[in-house]
Amino acid sequence: MQVHYGFDEAKNIRRAVVTTGSFDGVHIGHKAIINRIIEIAKSIKGESVLITFFPHPRKVLYPETQGKDLMFINSQKEKIELLSKTGLDHLIVVNFTLEFSRVSSHDFIRNFLVGKLDAKFIIVGFNHHFGHNREGDYSYLYKLKEELGFDVEEIPEMDIQHETVSSTTIRKSIKEGRIQRANAYLDHQYIIVGALGKGTHYFTDINFPTLTVQIEELGKLIPPNGIYAISLEWNGKFYKAMLIIWSECCDEQAHLSNQNVEIHILDFDNQFPNSDATIYFQKLISTGFDVCNSGQLKRLLLQARETIEELIY
Repeated sequence: MQVHYGFDEAKNIRRAVVTTGSFDGVHIGHKAIINRIIEIAKSIKGESVLITFFPHPRKVLYPETQGKDLMFINSQKEKIELLSKTGLDHLIVVNFTLEFSRVSSHDFIRNFLVGKLDAKFIIVGFNHHFGHNREGDYSYLYKLKEELGFDVEEIPEMDIQHETVSSTTIRKSIKEGRIQRANAYLDHQYIIVGALGKGTHYFTDINFPTLTVQIEELGKLIPPNGIYAISLEWNGKFYKAMLIIWSECCDEQAHLSNQNVEIHILDFDNQFPNSDATIYFQKLISTGFDVCNSGQLKRLLLQARETIEELIY
């Protein structure tokens, strides 16, 4: 997958099959859209193109209201990593500004999708809107297809066990610590990508040495405090591990924004260079601990390690 930052970088794309959107989570509904654009692109000897926006439009248009506390399933780096595994030909990351937000749906389709990308097909998800004042949708595209020379298709919404899959439902599951439910909606493990560093003394003091995980991007959604079974991917290898998410002890005002994220790797010396690793969440093991209470903490970690060692993943 080629990654382009802006339309000017995306040169020489021909017979594009295009979709647009945030694609936060790259969940099972998103994958249905992506699989379809790849399928059509192959059938017409074209190229599959996904267009996304950064920062998120709500962060730019409504910074003090809708965008203020908006949290994301994926950081930009994580989203690119997930999309790179889908088989897409091109990802275009558009810098979303107030000026760009004023581009009408008609001009966006004519000047960018058709004019710059030679779009032959435009695929949209169910109830997807785009362009100035969200005036563009499937019906609008259908009206323009003859004028601008492309075809259009709408992908129906997805559901799992009669629940509609959306980034909103996945965020809710993650916030509640319902990792296995979130993973089912995503059709892959929830991930965190971050640089590993030296762990804190709370865990080293009780013989559970850890590595801290540095969350680079503000707005990245972190699950609630607890002990989680995870897989750690580093340098092409996977390690069974536990992830401990905690807030400062003895602080009744501790908020999720003050969360610390640390990893204890099973059967390993927990010494890694300060480089990126990918964490794959499996399930929540335990909650309700205080890192200042070393006796309680050690008992919970011993129980968690025994549980995680018995899990097959």
